[in-house]
Amino acid sequence: MSFPQPARHTSPRPGPELIVTEPGSRPHDAFAVVAIASSAGGITALSEVLGGLPAELPVPVLIVQHLDPRHKTVIAEIMARRTKLPVQLAREGDRAEAGTVYIAPPNYHLLIGPDHVLSLSSSELVHFVRPSADLLFESVAGAYGPQAIACVLTGSGSDGGMGVSAVKARGGTVIVQDPQTAEFRSMPDTAVRAGAVDFILPLDEIAHVIAGLVQADQP
Repeated sequence: MSFPQPARHTSPRPGPELIVTEPGSRPHDAFAVVAIASSAGGITALSEVLGGLPAELPVPVLIVQHLDPRHKTVIAEIMARRTKLPVQLAREGDRAEAGTVYIAPPNYHLLIGPDHVLSLSSSELVHFVRPSADLLFESVAGAYGPQAIACVLTGSGSDGGMGVSAVKARGGTVIVQDPQTAEFRSMPDTAVRAGAVDFILPLDEIAHVIAGLVQADQP
């Protein structure tokens, strides 16, 4: 499989220097999980990314989307209509299965353990939100190390910045939606400023890059 090219910048970017890792430029175990975070504008962005992933995706996808906890959510049903992959709200004790999308339910942090079993927590808010991208990414980093891919999409606030640093510190790969193309750029900007980003991509290229990475080591 041919890999898509790393981030293409349309204009100079302020802040820390971006270090882009060429696909295949470092040894790693096969990727084993994709974790995605989004907030404001995220329904549209998630629809684009999930809709571009192949039905035979060989890894689970874990998602934190900030949702209003006062209302019952239909996000799983919405996303199921946009993707070939099965989609469900995450449940306590679920084992993360390849080719399945798990979305954090409203007002619960989503975590995954070394045994790849999901857990939900109603512990305190992080950066004023629950679920927290930071907590998901940090748990993914601990459970999967260099086998993890973390992706930050459109959103307001700073959630995800600490989490991508944790993923990168454990040897994982970080993808961020180009802030210039994001409906709300605060979360992508925060992730970029963390200096732990491998790819900065327009929204319509993210699914292709994820699929290329996770399928590269498949027979």
